[in-house]
Amino acid sequence: MASQCQGNRRKIQVSYVIRNEVEHQHRSGVNSLQYDETSKRLYSSGRDSIIRIWDTYNTTAPYLQSMEHHTDWVNDIVLCCKGTTLISASSDTTVKVWNANKGFCMSTLRTHKDYVKALAYAGDVEQVASAGFDTSIFLWDVVTLVALTTSNNTVTTSTLSGGKDSIYSLAMNPSGTAVISGSAENVLRVWDPRACHKNMMKLKGHTDNIKSIVVNRDGTQCISGSSDGTIRLWCLGQQQCIQTIRTHTEGVWSLAVNESFSTVYSAGRDKNVWATDLSNTGYSALVCQEVAPILKVSLLRFSKFINCKFII
Repeated sequence: MASQCQGNRRKIQVSYVIRNEVEHQHRSGVNSLQYDETSKRLYSSGRDSIIRIWDTYNTTAPYLQSMEHHTDWVNDIVLCCKGTTLISASSDTTVKVWNANKGFCMSTLRTHKDYVKALAYAGDVEQVASAGFDTSIFLWDVVTLVALTTSNNTVTTSTLSGGKDSIYSLAMNPSGTAVISGSAENVLRVWDPRACHKNMMKLKGHTDNIKSIVVNRDGTQCISGSSDGTIRLWCLGQQQCIQTIRTHTEGVWSLAVNESFSTVYSAGRDKNVWATDLSNTGYSALVCQEVAPILKVSLLRFSKFINCKFII
């Protein structure tokens, strides 16, 4: 009987990482970046489940501290409330609210049922949207989130539904009147939260997953980047693509646009960062070439930019 029981035992493989007491860099790919112009701090979120804070003025020892509370990839982060609050989205299915100055987690939102892949921020109304593999988009009032405590952690949220596949990208204009999602069904879906949260339109044209979206201030135009290698400029009023950019040889994973919405910076699988003048469709300039695929490019004031590479 004993030998029979031993024969029925299953072998389970367990893997773990022995970490250094203090780590001054990410252990794997960096998914997202946020820069605070006031404090000159850079926030990075990684596939090692950690958010790290960097002092960009200290070139010799820029690392400041780590923010650890997630248990899986941190896929996206946004800075809110003039840089005092940071919101994070993770593959552990949670959205977390952080004190950005002191680096601690204030509350955890468990509304999503699957990986949370993307966040969008409407700065004029302090509202954040979150989306992921459960196909739902939730709208959060940041002021309410900051006021949550361990004894008072009840929060209500609005939901935008209608998507039929996992959401990988999300954008919202500063006033929060336009919410745009990109998914594995290769379409952009556009909502106006004021219109009973109904899906207003679908924009078709991409032939692969939509990985990045940016929208202009008044919510009349947006730009999308896709794994099909193209960048598309859309007129939301006309509900159609008005320009297609083919500078990349492989998938486009990240977009950033200047304040006037006249130049788009793009990066992705082909390891290149391109700057394209939207007013002159024939002009694109190669900004730089990296040694690994680029997961995120972030544009700073005066057209400076930071990019993070996919290095494991």
